[in-house]
Amino acid sequence: MAYPQQQQADVVSGDQYRYALTNFRIAHEKVEQQRAQLEEQERQIAQLRERIAVLEGGPVVQRHGPNGNTVDDFSIKNAASQLDKLINRWAADVAREPPTSHDALAGAVLSDLIPGLDVSQLEATSMQTQCFLRHAMSETISEGVINCLIITNSSEANVQLTRIHEHIFARDPTVAAVWRRQTFSAAVDHCTPEMSLSILYEQIPELMKRLNGTLPTSGGASILEHAYAFSRMLHGSGSTSGDAFYRAFVPEMGSTLYPRQIELVKRCLRSERGELDRVGATIFPGLVKLSRGPPLPNGTHSENVQTVVRRAQVICECAMGGVPVNLPPNGHGMPEGPPPHGGGQF
Repeated sequence: MAYPQQQQADVVSGDQYRYALTNFRIAHEKVEQQRAQLEEQERQIAQLRERIAVLEGGPVVQRHGPNGNTVDDFSIKNAASQLDKLINRWAADVAREPPTSHDALAGAVLSDLIPGLDVSQLEATSMQTQCFLRHAMSETISEGVINCLIITNSSEANVQLTRIHEHIFARDPTVAAVWRRQTFSAAVDHCTPEMSLSILYEQIPELMKRLNGTLPTSGGASILEHAYAFSRMLHGSGSTSGDAFYRAFVPEMGSTLYPRQIELVKRCLRSERGELDRVGATIFPGLVKLSRGPPLPNGTHSENVQTVVRRAQVICECAMGGVPVNLPPNGHGMPEGPPPHGGGQF
């Protein structure tokens, strides 16, 4: 019985195979080099366009990241998360090895935030002290860094520049956006230790005395330096709308839990039972974006619109195990209701 002959396979010598493989590898490496060069050129062109836009006062070119978010939005979320972790670690370290008693630390925070409050009978736990420390740092970053434009190394000059910006923004947010971007392009690069101490002693003097004037650091990193970088990112770059302006807010201790302004970091058992609860401490400040209102028929614009873009991280009184002192109801006597227009602290 005859069997069909097997067809011979194409065979090349080892030298020919190695020669073809080497040429393919060289061609592949050259293509990768060209691709990397093109990507670098595109990045440089994008940076030049952004720089030209800043110098000309136009909108900054927005590049898009994952999930369709602009780089600006993604950067805000990421930077806020990193700063939150630094504050948490610092407060935990201080509460774990306090330079003085927990009562003294908590009392210093309350004395700074609520002048005239009687803290003589204060008895604070380690957890309560940690929450109060985070509230104090949130207040400092909100009012001393984000809501006060740090452009020079002089606090008096920064206050004046902040007032100038507020005046311009009230008249024309678009002009204010141009002024802000151009001004921050020449702002100081870093928040020096001297500047940090000046801000801290202005915002929380009693607590700084209890901390022996030590700069708050986490893992060797200055918290206020990171806060300044966060603030400069908020104010020095353009937004998708071109004329928006960010401000931070810190819900006050004892104030009402407004869901659209706050996000609880722990469950509130009182609220789940339908009972009234209040803010125990703010763990991290929220962010509100102020932008131009819709146009009116007469050609003018309505009042500026404020939108909460990041709710404040808050722990309620019941999750703190109560507060070690009787706080005035409704946050130091502040009026209840939605955030006032343009306010930094809600």
